[in-house]
Amino acid sequence: MANFTMNNSLISIVTLLIIISSSVIASSDSPFIVAHKKATLNRLKSGAEKVSVSIDLYNQGSASVFVPAYDVSLTDDGWSSDIFKIVSGNTSASWERLDVGAVLSHSFELESNVKTVFYSTPAVITFRAPSKTALQEAYSTSILPLEILSEKPKESPLNLAKRLLANYGSLVSVISIVVLFVYLVATPSKSGAAKGSKKKR
Repeated sequence: MANFTMNNSLISIVTLLIIISSSVIASSDSPFIVAHKKATLNRLKSGAEKVSVSIDLYNQGSASVFVPAYDVSLTDDGWSSDIFKIVSGNTSASWERLDVGAVLSHSFELESNVKTVFYSTPAVITFRAPSKTALQEAYSTSILPLEILSEKPKESPLNLAKRLLANYGSLVSVISIVVLFVYLVATPSKSGAAKGSKKKR
């Protein structure tokens, strides 16, 4: 009787482990979507601020199986209509599928005449996984607060010189060395030629 009970307990434990492992495998066999959102500001001649938004979607897949994502939808509607107006593209997009290792990109442009600091929300991505019946959801990365129509301080000549030196310091050094080398090579020949002309006289 004790052996029968022990066998039943062992069978129950093995069955439970099989169920748990099956659920883990099923959960791992699903797409893993990574979305990177970025926005750049550009002051227009009209005085308005143009915001260029781009979002890249990447399917990293699962740990063991290459699983595509189906019915992929992107929504980035966190831009207040009181502050922005759409001038190019749409804040939403959809694709039939996103294969593992593939990248999908979406971009649009906004304009604003309102001076403010705007905090944009992450974009929402929904998709379907072959191993799951429910619609899956992912979010893009956040972006830094956007300082719309902010007054940028004028750069002082010293800071400008420092920035140019930091960006082009190595190039300036190389050019200076080359010029110095050419000068040193050319100088002895000129002096030698001058001495030769004096001796002939």
